[in-house]
Amino acid sequence: MNDPHLLTLTVNGTEEEVVVEPRRTLADVLRHDLRLTGTHVGCEHGVCGACTVLMDDAPVRACLVFAVQAEGADVRTVESLDTDGALSDLQQAFADHHSLQCGFCTPGFLMLAEGVLAESPDADREEIREGLSANLCRCTGYQTIVDAVHATACARRSQEVPS
Repeated sequence: MNDPHLLTLTVNGTEEEVVVEPRRTLADVLRHDLRLTGTHVGCEHGVCGACTVLMDDAPVRACLVFAVQAEGADVRTVESLDTDGALSDLQQAFADHHSLQCGFCTPGFLMLAEGVLAESPDADREEIREGLSANLCRCTGYQTIVDAVHATACARRSQEVPS
């Protein structure tokens, strides 16, 4: 039952193979085996959302997902957001709107926001607030986070090419 498993998954566009024990979480594998430390571990109970990543385009708590459950999955972490060292539009909006203070929750909020915007690109402020309510921040008071995500949604909509 505790025999190691060869896990194959795609992380940030790169196929990875990792030998894992069945009890290890996706957060552990991302941080310790793949050295992707942008995925933060806060509560380890799935409450805070600091460990949020996208798995097959859906936000998940990496501290609650056993690594073996990610077999064959496409996983995106906060490290996937930048392009050649430049901030993504969402990351830039977080900076522009002062949406972070200590920064511990920021990777989880960024990935949750990417998931919310992918699912609801036309989301208004209330829908964004509802979507982001799954994550906790002890510093910002949330309004600036909602502002940043809303600004990103508006900017992305204005860049869409009409069909």
